Amino acid sequence: EVSNLSKRFGNFKAVDNISFSIPTGQIVGLLGPNGAGKSTTMRMITGFLIPSDGQIKIDGIDIMSSPVECKRKIGYMPESAPLYGEMIVEDYLRYIADMQGVNPDEKVPFLCNQCGLKEVMHKNICDLSRGYRQRVGLAHALMNDPEILILDEPTSGLDPNQIEDVRSLIKEIGKTRTVIISTHILGEVEMICDRVIIISGGKLVADSPT
Repeated sequence: EVSNLSKRFGNFKAVDNISFSIPTGQIVGLLGPNGAGKSTTMRMITGFLIPSDGQIKIDGIDIMSSPVECKRKIGYMPESAPLYGEMIVEDYLRYIADMQGVNPDEKVPFLCNQCGLKEVMHKNICDLSRGYRQRVGLAHALMNDPEILILDEPTSGLDPNQIEDVRSLIKEIGKTRTVIISTHILGEVEMICDRVIIISGGKLVADSPT
């Protein structure tokens, strides 16, 4: 639940007094042109940025007063998934599992199947195509079995086949959790989302079923 949320950088207002709430099990597209304030909004929802004004609640908990508790409920994939390129995919996912207190022997094979990584588990991340790197980023975001999955431009830079694969994966994941997708591509929202929230110039200008 986002209430009267704003973010200023000096005199520039990147996000201007926006409010919305998202129930469990909905796939929502945050749509708008580049520079509209989508990524800034997402970074505030995930706790990476501190709002200038307003309030964010995750499952009724204020993210400012209980940031760790809120972040445990969230999986986040930025536009370019920040991965350790010199690591082998399996080692990287086991490392993330250990860091998040998850049993890697159970979780890593499960995510390998769910995200279609079987063919590349033995490869260095820097040798993967952008599509496979996005899948590794998605596996990372799903590691703690989050109730809310936040994806920033998840198909940016992918070829048509990779886009179709990632879209199918997101739709499958969205059956069991809340998903928020940021994009500037209208067709993406129409293909994946149940609902669209349009942001332009930092303001919320539309919110309705797709």
